[in-house]
Order: sequence, then structure tokens, then C-alpha cells
Amino acid sequence: MNNKLKNYLGIVIIAAILILSFAAVSYVNSYARSIQPSAFRSFSVSAEGKAAVVPDVAQFSFSIITEGGEDVAVLQKENTEKSNKIIEFVKSSGVEKKDIKTQMYNVEPRYQYSECVPVIRENSKVCPPPEIVGYTINQSVLVKVRNFEKIGDILAGVVKNGANSVSQLSFTLDDPTSVQDQARNEAIRRAIEKAKGVAKAGNFRIGRLLSIEEGGGYYPVYALKGFGGEAAALPSPTIEPGSQETTVSVILRYEIK
Repeated sequence: MNNKLKNYLGIVIIAAILILSFAAVSYVNSYARSIQPSAFRSFSVSAEGKAAVVPDVAQFSFSIITEGGEDVAVLQKENTEKSNKIIEFVKSSGVEKKDIKTQMYNVEPRYQYSECVPVIRENSKVCPPPEIVGYTINQSVLVKVRNFEKIGDILAGVVKNGANSVSQLSFTLDDPTSVQDQARNEAIRRAIEKAKGVAKAGNFRIGRLLSIEEGGGYYPVYALKGFGGEAAALPSPTIEPGSQETTVSVILRYEIK
């Protein structure tokens, strides 16, 4: 009886050990797969989604460049008066204060260099150092315009009121979230359809989704016509914002069953 009991207990213990070993191996494999998706047999597909909308914000920079003699105070006064006049014009055209930003304010000396050619020898004449003969002040301001009907008039007006340079005209979206979502949804839909086609061609079943990678970009398209020459003598330029295309690319990685 004791031998039978011992044999029975031995069988039970061996079975318990086997069950625990199998459970441990299964747990380790499951955990490894959960933290390392590459442990699966897997495949990936990529796709792009696009969405186009008309931009709702135009922005450009203008600069006031003032050159003169050595009296910096006089130059600063002249530059400030011009910039304030332009900013007041921009505000009077309906642009809010929050959409006007000073980007740069530089005061730089201008030098006159001697034509002296140095000769390296004893008692040779030493060339004089460069001499400051004046200063240049450059102030740059960024403007955002939300009323597209006024863009041309504002561009022409800032030049008429004293801006030496107008540049970096571009169009953008105040909140690109919505169009990004549209492009992303389209990209994922195409990737899913592509994955189904690959699985069917490869004669396997699609398992669970392991990962999603995303990339994207913005491609503004716009037109600028008629800007140039004397601003006071020409009509306001015609500005066409065109459309802004948002592209989102995704890579979906699936388990192969």
C-alpha cells in the first residue's frame, strides 16, 4: 500500500512539475512577444493619405533698413518712426496686435578700410585699423493676415509707408489638426486594404496589429501676381492662396498567423 501511495505521489509530482514547466515556458514566450513584437513572424505595409484645404492664414515679413552716419540716435529715430508708421497702417487694415511680431532689430557699424599694404620688415609702417564711418539699422517684423481680401493692399501699403524689403510670403493653417486627421484616416484605410491584398496573395491570415509608424508633411501652393516696381504707382498685387495639401504616410506592421 505504501509503495502504491509512493508511486502515485511520484506521478502527481512529476505531472505537477511538467504542468508548471509548460506554464512557465508559455508565460516566457508570451511576455517576450509582448515586449518584442519582432519575435512574431510579421510583415509590414505602407501607404499615404492626402487631404487638401484652402489656407486660412497668410504671413510675410517686412524690413526697415536705415543707413547713415555715426550718430546712432538719429538713425534709430528715423528707423523707429518708419516702423511705427507701418505697424499703425497694418493695424488700421484690420490685423490684430497678436498677429504682429518683431523678429529682429540689428544695429551694425559700417567700416572703412585702409588701402595700406603691410610690409613685414624692421621699422615698416603699420597699417591703421578699420574706421567706423556709420551705422546700419535693420528692423524686421512678421505679419499674419487672416482676411485674404486685404493681403494685396497690405503688401503694397507697407512698401508705400517705408518698408525697404518685403519677403517670405507664405500660407498656412491656423489649426492643421483636422486636415491631418483626414489624411491619416485615408492613409490607414489604404494600408489596411493593402495588407489584406498581401495576405491573400501570400496565402496567410493577418494576425494582430503590432505597430504603427507615421510621417507627414505640408505642401503649400500659392500664387503672387503683380508685385514690383514703385508701390505708390502700381495697383495692389493680386494674391491667390491656392490650396495646401497635407500628406501623411503610415507603416502598419502585422503578425502573420
